[in-house]
Amino acid sequence: MWRSSPASPPVEGPDRRAPASAKAPRRVIYGGPMGTDNLWLRQIAENPGHSRWYIQRFRDMAARGDDLAGEARLVDAMVPRGSRVLDAGCGTGRVGGHLAAAGHDVVGVDLDPELIEEARSRHPGSAWLVGDLSELDLPGAGFDVIVCAGNVMTFVAPSTRREILRRFRAHLGTGGRAVVGFGAGRGYEHEEFLTDAKAAGLAAGVVLSTWDVRPWTPGADFLVALLTVA
Repeated sequence: MWRSSPASPPVEGPDRRAPASAKAPRRVIYGGPMGTDNLWLRQIAENPGHSRWYIQRFRDMAARGDDLAGEARLVDAMVPRGSRVLDAGCGTGRVGGHLAAAGHDVVGVDLDPELIEEARSRHPGSAWLVGDLSELDLPGAGFDVIVCAGNVMTFVAPSTRREILRRFRAHLGTGGRAVVGFGAGRGYEHEEFLTDAKAAGLAAGVVLSTWDVRPWTPGADFLVALLTVA
């Protein structure tokens, strides 16, 4: 079942981290207000080859035939064909690319230029943008659904969490929903997230413990929240 997303890079465990030998040119990713509190940026600072390792990891998984579309199937079932979808923290375009192939109009945003380059290469029919979710300001918003998978909300700086959720709310169209999924034990308690969502003007219409639609209960090891404008 789809509890945690395979697109979420693990934080601990030497067997799952990018090898230090995976060298890549050091570059500066614009930090915006996130600074070193952003876990993804911190990982890149510690290992400049992290993004390339991450990209190769999912190329290998795709080549093995692993199921990488669990989140996308849920989102696809929520909206009619041809809907506007924002893939927030899109990474390599794994979720948004599947939704685009299913006939949706997809825009993806991620702060890592290397991941965006991979998304553009693998899914050229969609718009993939380098950007900070806490500064999200897209023209002609009105998205039917915003999907934020891959534990993205546990990687952003804690000080930006509510602002990101406010930006999600501002980018939803009439009747639109945001779908956010992340695992427990990553420094962001599920109850705290639901409180932040409410403060940002989003109501938790449906709360699940997996991407395959199993109910959430306190203490669950994963959360998938379907949020509506309050």
